[in-house]
Amino acid sequence: MARKFLYLVASIIILVIAGAFVLNIWSKELTEFALVPRGDFVEQQPLDQNAYQDPNMWFSRPGIGIDDPARWQPAMKGEGRVLPSAGASQSKFAVFFVHPTSYLDRTNWNAPLDDAESQRIARLYLRGMASPFNQASEIWAPKYRQATIGSFLTNSEPSLRAKKAAYDDVKQAFSFFLASVDKDTPIVLAGHSQGSLHLMQLLQDEIGNTDIAPRIAAIYVVGWPISIEHDLPALGFPACATAEQSGCIMSWSSFAEPADPSLLLDSYGTSTGFDGKPRGNSPILCTNPLTGGIGGTAAATQNLGTLVPDENTSSGELVAGAVPARCGESGLLLIGDPPQMGSAVLPGNNYHVYDIPLFWKNLQTDVGRRVDQWSAAR
Repeated sequence: MARKFLYLVASIIILVIAGAFVLNIWSKELTEFALVPRGDFVEQQPLDQNAYQDPNMWFSRPGIGIDDPARWQPAMKGEGRVLPSAGASQSKFAVFFVHPTSYLDRTNWNAPLDDAESQRIARLYLRGMASPFNQASEIWAPKYRQATIGSFLTNSEPSLRAKKAAYDDVKQAFSFFLASVDKDTPIVLAGHSQGSLHLMQLLQDEIGNTDIAPRIAAIYVVGWPISIEHDLPALGFPACATAEQSGCIMSWSSFAEPADPSLLLDSYGTSTGFDGKPRGNSPILCTNPLTGGIGGTAAATQNLGTLVPDENTSSGELVAGAVPARCGESGLLLIGDPPQMGSAVLPGNNYHVYDIPLFWKNLQTDVGRRVDQWSAAR
């Protein structure tokens, strides 16, 4: 029982700290004492140039087989059958997915690549968050020396260097991914929390306004608030205005009601956008995952299937009509009364860890539709 409780506490800590927008949930002194590394930042040596040729540097990639966590499939409640991996798309496409923070240790500023516990947690995340993309012909999810949880509790120089080191690994993995995928294959980018942060940097530095950009069929940057004014223009892609649009960005952060997003919004207001300016009270992009457009309201009947985890979060089943979705005035996604998704709900009814599972089946349909639209346009 005690061990299960410790796992629960660890899971909640991951969710609370994984984004820089929740800095005030605990006092600064307590969080720094508990989670921020005490030692000096250790410079992360660049990986070997061919590091990502090694299959062991990937959680998911072609050839892994039944052990690939992104290829896990849930059953629909009441039917007792596992859904087929084929979805709505009639087109081949490749997914590059960056997992959220799974490293809890404060021994290091960056996770060692051989840390077994952080990799175990990352695999669980991929089962719940990357699996909606299972209809893809290829799913690639790299291992990387992620910044530890505590690095998101401070703006110190070591924390910035830790995030930069993590991003450098992601950038190198993406370069190998590009070289490995056929040049006629459309690409979908997806991530959550820390993974979304690195994808946004990748969009700004390596993809937007380059010859890679036309190959991007869809971008899912979930669990990290995006400023319409201070982030989007710098990323080089528009927000998805309709469900049929391709080559665009989707983003949402989920709260049940009554919602208290004040901690997130306060931290968002003092953060710096990708244009180098304070985000302030600029509007937050809110994609409604049930409609595929910006803003609006959708009833629970439009939810094709929420992935409800089992007791130990290692599996789950799809439940249709479980939650609605409404973009509130704050730019956050409101999901009505708190659904029973497990114990990892954050203060203020923040359903951060469930951002993707809440809309699992709709997301599977959404990505297929956008890839088909991309293919039809060419």
